[in-house]
Amino acid sequence: MTEHFEVLGRDGPARLGELRLDPPLPTPGLAGDRLVDAGSAWATEREVPEGDDSVLTVLPHRATPPGTPEGVAPAFALEVPDVDYPAAAVVSVDTADDHGADAYVLAGGPSYANHAAAFVEAVLAVRRAIPDDTALVLSGAATPATVGILAWAGVDLVDDARATVRGTQGRYLAADGEYRLDELEELPCPCPTCADGVDALDREACAAHNRHALAAELRRVRERIRQGRLRDYLEGQARHEAWATGVLRRLDDEADYVEARTPLFRRAELTAATEDSLHRPEIRRFADRVVDRYRNRFSGPLVLVPCSAKKPYSDSQSHAQYHRAIRYRGHLVSMTSPIGVVPQELELTYPAQHYDAVVTGRWSEGEIEFVADVLQRYLAANPYDRIVAHVPPAGYRKIVERALSRLDAAPEVAYTVEDHPTTDESLAALDAALDGEDQYLKRERQHHTVRAIADYQFGAAAGDDLFEDLSVRGRHPKLQAYRDDEQLAATVPSYGVHALTLAGARRWVDSPVPVRRVEIDGFVPHGSVLAPGVLDASGPIRVGDEVVVEGPKAFAVGRAAMHGRAMVESTRGVAVDVRHVEEL
Repeated sequence: MTEHFEVLGRDGPARLGELRLDPPLPTPGLAGDRLVDAGSAWATEREVPEGDDSVLTVLPHRATPPGTPEGVAPAFALEVPDVDYPAAAVVSVDTADDHGADAYVLAGGPSYANHAAAFVEAVLAVRRAIPDDTALVLSGAATPATVGILAWAGVDLVDDARATVRGTQGRYLAADGEYRLDELEELPCPCPTCADGVDALDREACAAHNRHALAAELRRVRERIRQGRLRDYLEGQARHEAWATGVLRRLDDEADYVEARTPLFRRAELTAATEDSLHRPEIRRFADRVVDRYRNRFSGPLVLVPCSAKKPYSDSQSHAQYHRAIRYRGHLVSMTSPIGVVPQELELTYPAQHYDAVVTGRWSEGEIEFVADVLQRYLAANPYDRIVAHVPPAGYRKIVERALSRLDAAPEVAYTVEDHPTTDESLAALDAALDGEDQYLKRERQHHTVRAIADYQFGAAAGDDLFEDLSVRGRHPKLQAYRDDEQLAATVPSYGVHALTLAGARRWVDSPVPVRRVEIDGFVPHGSVLAPGVLDASGPIRVGDEVVVEGPKAFAVGRAAMHGRAMVESTRGVAVDVRHVEEL
């Protein structure tokens, strides 16, 4: 079996992988004795010259030229039988670089366990300096309550040293934090170590329990990554650890790192249970793209309505009542936390139909400010002559008033709800407020929807540039965009994005819209493009993006399975799932 590290799945910055030992070691995982058994000596104490953190150790090697990597102190290249050159490097923030290794050990792990800012700074500096498909190892920092956030930051391998030490100090560790062993009346864990109860648990046994708890938590973290729901779990778990909460929030501020690794869409539903959800990269991306890319193409007034628990909104009973009163005489936009504002054309686009929020009827100040800010920016980019605000007085109305107060020239606004939006009186007021307005035709609604999705997906004005001479076939939400008799794209209802045909891809290449390109070697891809065949890729590519694949022998279109940097740096894995290919 070839021995190396491979990334098998991704959930934002967290990765599901495998270190190809015998048997394989899944990641995020515990390094510990497995790496020592594999021939690694990184756990052995040895003398290091002062100021030199570039100590090389040994892991199973990857296919790079043999010899000590340039720029790394050769005196610390360990000689191990049957291994020609080191494949794991101990690095610091200052010495991190591509040394041709499969794994990189971040020096000084224990020092980061209580310093969130320093930890985020160090991990991001190293991750940016080393290839994307290499493992990052951090020792002396993991506990059951923090290993999830370590994985979210991009750490692949940890050890149980901190969990063991805390046990010998009488600290009983769990996923929700730690307890003083001498203050526990009963043990919350049913593992064999704890089976005889608290009175039988000495400090040595407590350390053993902590190791069991850490291993169990790593299994939970891996499963959350498989489901695409690690972030949902961390928002709740981090509340038990101030350090973990600090790391989560600081990572949210690193948009160029976290957002770049966050897919355009995913199958898993997004659970918005805390105000930290407002800072999720998916939420910020949607809000920013609505403001920066989307442009309203309808005439007539803006009609603001509340969101609904049922998704998409149009399938809900409340929105069916709004539609009967509006009758396409105004442009419908929903207001919601944590998404912001959702034009009706984008109600299928992730995450607008893929989230579940806590409904209490009360808005926090953070939610009010976030949605008001998005609404104000939206109105500045999309001016309306008049607004009909069909929203409840509490919360929603305060948001509208705050957003309008920040505009240089606020449009006229009519509020049509006295008590609840679905009462007969409120719906009658909504109907009356739109009296005399022209109805939008079905053809107009379909064309504007196709173009709005293109704006969101490909860039500002992309809808007009890609679909200038447009005819639409099919029924909402399964719309197909044609030019003459040639199909350019089809809408994917489950995610609210376009899937291009070869004709659509060529039109994209010939348009002024920035193209997400993947350059490949001289082969014809069938089914997928593997990372070793990628010569170059556009940096802005996100997982799930439409991409054009170009090479000497082929032109293709498909969906990105890696972000742009990973495509270029990875030596293994699927880079693009190809939909259509033309041999040149």
